Amino acid sequence: MDWLNLINRYWPHLAAGFDFLAALLASAHALLHKRDTRAATLWIGVIWLMPGFGPILYLVFGVNRIRRRAISLHLNKTAPQAIPANLGEPQHAGVEHLKMLAHVVNRISAFPLTAGNHVQPLVNGDEAFPAMLAAIESAKKSVSLSSYIFDNDPTGEQFAAALGRAVARGVAVRVLIDSAGARYSWPSVIHGLKRANVTVARFLPSVAPWRVMTLNLRNHRKLLAVDGQIAFTGGMNIRHGNVLTGRSRHPVQDLQFRVEGPVVAQLQAAFVNDWAFTTGEVLQGEAWFPEPKPTGRGVIARVITDGPDADFEKLRLTLLAALAEAQTSVQILTPYFLPDPALISALNLAALRSVRVDIILPAKNNLPFVHWASRAMWWQVLKRDCHIWLTPPPFDHSKLMLVDGHWVLLGSANWDARSLRLNFELNVECYGREFAHEMAAVVGKKLRGAREVTLAEVDGRALPAKLRDAAARLFSPFL
Repeated sequence: MDWLNLINRYWPHLAAGFDFLAALLASAHALLHKRDTRAATLWIGVIWLMPGFGPILYLVFGVNRIRRRAISLHLNKTAPQAIPANLGEPQHAGVEHLKMLAHVVNRISAFPLTAGNHVQPLVNGDEAFPAMLAAIESAKKSVSLSSYIFDNDPTGEQFAAALGRAVARGVAVRVLIDSAGARYSWPSVIHGLKRANVTVARFLPSVAPWRVMTLNLRNHRKLLAVDGQIAFTGGMNIRHGNVLTGRSRHPVQDLQFRVEGPVVAQLQAAFVNDWAFTTGEVLQGEAWFPEPKPTGRGVIARVITDGPDADFEKLRLTLLAALAEAQTSVQILTPYFLPDPALISALNLAALRSVRVDIILPAKNNLPFVHWASRAMWWQVLKRDCHIWLTPPPFDHSKLMLVDGHWVLLGSANWDARSLRLNFELNVECYGREFAHEMAAVVGKKLRGAREVTLAEVDGRALPAKLRDAAARLFSPFL
């Protein structure tokens, strides 16, 4: 009984001592593990200025590394193939400098360049969803689907029904949905998938106490692979708002890509690693990895996976390498533009070398706070003659980067800390003038309806707007 009285008497001192120790340990971890000085400074401020809650917030949202390794799939099918001279272009085509970019990414990505791929852009859900559903309906052996958001809405119901029919035909189906993304609609589509006997799993569920440190780490990858021969990837979630003819309350523009050729095996491997990490099941064999068949088309491509694990900062390094090698033009299409200082410097250096840099953003963002933070940073690139364009509604969620009319980066990642440091992302780099020209036409169409932002306009914002934007920018390492 004496010890209870002792605790009752001194509990404020014990609580203060525990809080001090927790803050000290959290601050030490931030100092040792946060590479971004701004993020480390902000977290230390949160830890000490919010007694009791600061260390808990850091534990939940600040400790963002997962220690996992890619499983060995022994895929000789993804071994390097003979890459045509000058990256598949005629002699003296002006792409020799991009060989250095290919060499750099060789050292960044776990996957080699593959030739003979065909990549077809699909604009909005109006084009993408019918093609994806048709592929599922044609599946004979396997379907693997990974999505950040899979809504329980008319479009989600179509996909759930098609996946259920594939299971009924004897097709092996695996569906991976991010745990946070699965909660965007209620009830979750997962219940309907299970009723249709579809094997489905949540990526990093965060309800269990031992999962609390992964709450801030999300699987942002979008991928559908059918029979290991056809794949779809890009930035498009499975939700009805992507169908612009569907009269959704919140319409969203986006890009998805249909992929054929040897690079499909790399996309499948990315899914298989995520599935094994989530469920422990390793998908192998002919149903998932058939013999790759080059399409005879001219796109040379490879997959670049990125995440807070062994793939940490691979995409960021790729972006820096591409900006360093650019000689004539850079076009960036992204919904969220919150680059770190190194990326801002790389963009400015490209512009100073007389490279035309165009950054295309939505005029009205679905996340106003992110838009404010982004706008507070625009002057840093505008003053070096980069060009910022704002596209009219509906909100454009597309992600794309083009360099020198030959190199294209497509996939799920945004230009922000969440994509480049926290999320699991999936991108594909493509070499080929014909495909790059096709994508330049897509970007050009967006630019024709866009409005260019001037430095004078940014500087001329009212003082309250400047203060609001600047305050939002302080949180850019977290957004």
